[in-house]
Amino acid sequence: MAIWMLLMNKAMAGSFMPEQGTQIAKQVDNLYGFLLVVSFISCAILIGGMIYFVLKYKRKSAHDKTAYITHDTRLEVLWSAIPLIIFLVVFAWGWVLYHDMRKMPENALEIMVMGRQWSWTAEYKNGVKSSEIVVPVGKDVKLILGSEDVIHSFFVPSFRIKQDAVPGRYTSLWFNATKLGEFHVFCTEYCGTSHAAMITRLKVVTQEEFDKWLIEESEVGLLPIAERGAKYFQTRACASCHNVDNPAAKIGPSLYQRWGKEAHLSNGTTVPFDENYVRESMMLPQAQLAAGFSAPSPMPSYQGQLSESELAAIIEYIKGLN
Repeated sequence: MAIWMLLMNKAMAGSFMPEQGTQIAKQVDNLYGFLLVVSFISCAILIGGMIYFVLKYKRKSAHDKTAYITHDTRLEVLWSAIPLIIFLVVFAWGWVLYHDMRKMPENALEIMVMGRQWSWTAEYKNGVKSSEIVVPVGKDVKLILGSEDVIHSFFVPSFRIKQDAVPGRYTSLWFNATKLGEFHVFCTEYCGTSHAAMITRLKVVTQEEFDKWLIEESEVGLLPIAERGAKYFQTRACASCHNVDNPAAKIGPSLYQRWGKEAHLSNGTTVPFDENYVRESMMLPQAQLAAGFSAPSPMPSYQGQLSESELAAIIEYIKGLN
């Protein structure tokens, strides 16, 4: 059985299962491998027994009659007790694993992760905000999850962790990454038209790289205004809905080379594509819908979420797209 488990674990980690990025992932795969092995053996016994009895007691002629077979107490006890023991083992194993996954470690690095249609934003205790989640390898990390609109579900396949992000309350999960690299983060709760595009990266780096990254990100306020705007444009998930490098529309209209031109609205009128238009489109996205788009717009309002300096920086970035 131990050899079977080892082979199954390696097969799952290297083929049809994502790579194992945490110790928890290995434990989850061990349990899953055990279930596969037990299910295979049970299936072989059941189907093999059916085939054996079909062949052994097949009627050879019209006058064949199977002799009366009484019950076997020992067999009945075995086929009742063995599955019960297996079920109890799986239950206890799963309970211990679930308990380990839900017991938050002390002194963990806490990161606030907010979901919104259709992006994730990570905020660190020093005020750094990022559209990616960056963590040091070998350190306990606690994610505090929230949502600004609808229910989302934070899922990292390589870590075997998943937790819903629910509006109006906070949920949490934790992990300790054992491998350096980049891992995909998905939303597994249907949250609207671009649900499948709600993807970000979780980057596991060394402690030195993490400390350096935090310092660099905290100095965003010292960058030129357009570069700050580019940062805000990413962290506020504007790039998930608006193209900036070609004129094709995505969920929202493209911003590529639009500055200073006429903005055609859905009501047939035009307005200058200038500071006031961009500002109103971010604060009151339903007020002046672009031509080709119908109400209600999926774009959320940034009223009260962006400071005037952040808004000015984003506008300066959009100007530079020309």
